[in-house]
Amino acid sequence: MRREVITVSAVHAAPAAEVPPRIAPVEYAVAVDRFLAAARLGHASRRIYKISLTSWCWPLVGLRPPVGRFRRGAVPPVVPLALLDDAAAPPRLATAVADRAALTDARTVNRELSALRSAVGWWQDQEWINSDPTAGLRHVLQDAAALPPLTGEQLAALWRSDAKLREHAFWRLLYDSGAAATAALALDAADLDLDGNRAKAAVASVPIEWSAETSDLLGWLLVGRRHGPVFLTGRRAPAHAAACDVCPLTGRARMSYRRAAEIFTTHTAALDPTGRGWTLHQLRGSPQSRPGVTVSPAGITPGG
Repeated sequence: MRREVITVSAVHAAPAAEVPPRIAPVEYAVAVDRFLAAARLGHASRRIYKISLTSWCWPLVGLRPPVGRFRRGAVPPVVPLALLDDAAAPPRLATAVADRAALTDARTVNRELSALRSAVGWWQDQEWINSDPTAGLRHVLQDAAALPPLTGEQLAALWRSDAKLREHAFWRLLYDSGAAATAALALDAADLDLDGNRAKAAVASVPIEWSAETSDLLGWLLVGRRHGPVFLTGRRAPAHAAACDVCPLTGRARMSYRRAAEIFTTHTAALDPTGRGWTLHQLRGSPQSRPGVTVSPAGITPGG
């Protein structure tokens, strides 16, 4: 493999698109920038690729990447590009794919894996690496097998935790109703019958009912709001957001499934002895098996 020696300062001084392909980068992060500079991607796609490719830094050095809010903006480790040719790279990446599949949906995992495959192929074409550590990896065909429902002890710890009011209301709604997280996130304030402890029949293909305690939490969450999404993000909606996904009072956007799942897993990592956290699917045990757990406002933080 032919490589031209050049100082690091000279490489960083030039835009990635202007560095000749014959000059092989030493760091994985620099190789990512070079790949993105050459790729024909729109601004939004380039940003998604950058996040996806950066997320593989941790497993390449045998570490687990941060999850939830800690994943966004986390400073990745410095990874030599040559590690992709190391025999340890394929099994480390396989473990990372399995771990990621346990925390998010198959579509997200496959998108992130496809981004890595595209980059690896381009780096091989440039003769920067010799092997393809993704060759033996398979796309996730379906979401990870359902984990067992949370136990009574785990639930008690969850309800006592210091999560914000939005999270407690959302989690209790899922637990009480057994509804899919996507169905709960799609609810608008006008869809709720808090006196009847249910969603109005016209908004769901199957009944969504919950306890009086959950209605209390939802009532506190919606105080002053009668329209717009029930569960909102903490920031204003982007300009391109659909009107139905924006609160007309606050201008904040409807919370996405991905964000809701990340928040739950990140928050419960401190409650999980393994440190990995739990999934939203584990809140959906059968109604007959759910122990009665009284909710009190103690420990619940208002706001979102």
